[in-house]
Amino acid sequence: MPAFQRQFVWSMEQIEKLWDSILLDYPIATFLFWHVDDNNVTWDTYFCNFLTTVTFDNRKQADSVNYELTDINVAVTDTAILDGQQRLTSLYLSLLGDSFIRQKYARRGNVGGTVTKLLIELNKNKLDVDEEEYNSKKFDIKFSEKVGRLSPTQFELRTILQDKFRDDSTRDKAIEDAIANVPADSKEYARKTLHKLYQKIFVEKLIRYTEIHDMNQDDALEMFVRFNSGGKALKKSEITMSILEAYWPSAKTEFGKILVDSYVGFGSDFIIRSALMLYGDVVKSTISRKIAEELKNNWTAFKKALKNLESVLKGMKIEVSRFSSSWNVLLPVLYYIYYNPESYADNTEAIRAYLMRAILFTYFQSGTTGKLQQMKSNINSYDYEITVEMLDQITDLRVTDGKIEDILNAEKGSRVAGDALYYLCLDWTNKNFKYEQDHLHPYERFDGNKPVSVSMEDWRRWRGNRNRLPNLQLLEGRSNGSKSAMPLIDYYNDMNAEQQEEFRRQAMIPEGVPLGIEHFEEFYSKRKDILAKRIKVLLG
Repeated sequence: MPAFQRQFVWSMEQIEKLWDSILLDYPIATFLFWHVDDNNVTWDTYFCNFLTTVTFDNRKQADSVNYELTDINVAVTDTAILDGQQRLTSLYLSLLGDSFIRQKYARRGNVGGTVTKLLIELNKNKLDVDEEEYNSKKFDIKFSEKVGRLSPTQFELRTILQDKFRDDSTRDKAIEDAIANVPADSKEYARKTLHKLYQKIFVEKLIRYTEIHDMNQDDALEMFVRFNSGGKALKKSEITMSILEAYWPSAKTEFGKILVDSYVGFGSDFIIRSALMLYGDVVKSTISRKIAEELKNNWTAFKKALKNLESVLKGMKIEVSRFSSSWNVLLPVLYYIYYNPESYADNTEAIRAYLMRAILFTYFQSGTTGKLQQMKSNINSYDYEITVEMLDQITDLRVTDGKIEDILNAEKGSRVAGDALYYLCLDWTNKNFKYEQDHLHPYERFDGNKPVSVSMEDWRRWRGNRNRLPNLQLLEGRSNGSKSAMPLIDYYNDMNAEQQEEFRRQAMIPEGVPLGIEHFEEFYSKRKDILAKRIKVLLG
């Protein structure tokens, strides 16, 4: 197989249904082969052998494996598979290979486990099939781990390969021996089934294929992508990874080495889009040979840039792992660091300003690739630097009173409120603790009776503001649980003087404002002013 083929991904059920389709005389689709010779493959055209052993997990899904890469010896074979890997691998495993089931708590990646065999039930009275269910198997074909306790009416499919079944002079007797324990009313069914199995494997030409000649690897890759863009298509990321591996066969292995520790959860898409940002066009999002080779040849510099990115964020007390599901925001910073490996550390304030604006203004909420390309173009026009002046030229990243007001009006549970509290509190939070958003004045208090001194109009307005950022704090989870719906004044009075001082600092409580609910208007307004000033500092 060409190295750009994806992993074997079929489940046990899919293999069982393939054989069911064969015995039902259904076509199993056309295969696409690629004729290879010394004229259309070069030394750097990599291939891999078909799997001879597969381990399935306890859900009966195939474990992913690393195929062994090799060049191709055209003196031995002249055929490579462009379309049909899953079916051909399934047929091989059924008849000649080894299949195992990995038990639930066994380590993933270890080849082996409990041996399993593909069997067909010959007693029609024991058929475990649902004739009424749409798309269900009509023959009782299934993998079984009970290889030492097989029913005498079960027949292992690969047994049909034995000489006694292949030889015309011994086949009938071999079949009669195989169905000796089948009940009399099922013998004809069993006999016909085994004769059909023989016909399908040795007589009928099931593999209908087209073979492409005079085609180099780039054209073969293009055809592979085209064929896998229709029907049950490969994911875009899988096709992109296949293209990348065609020019850099060890790409997946190298990716695995850096997608650990702080970068766990980022995934190969992060690296691929980073490569597009650094060497190509993010909007087109197409990995070309040039980009693949740029990434391969500059892999050391790329890894260094990732390390430096992590270092910059740590200097700001921000964990890079926070971005595992929102990594697009990091790509302009990575781009800047990559092309300024010696001077990036002198510009952390501008980097912080970009990050805070992009995050709190939800810059990448839509049009992500276009905005990444825009950032790349702007950085280039400012001599490969990120500057506050540059940010102010981008409408979506320019700081305005309206945008700050939007942040201040963010409500509990929203992404913006969570991000704002996280970044406002970086100077005192501990990464080892879990923090939660908490109302300073309890949410439930506004559902009760209003204070006598407060008008109904004001009370309604306060209720509208109770869930917004000026009434929210970040509180360690256990403390939040014990605080519950306690009035702010009571919660504060339960502390000693030192605790009160620390609480006022961490929660950004305005000085000289009473903490009783009847003073909520003044508390909310003055705390909103404090947050607005601190947010402006964050935004540079």
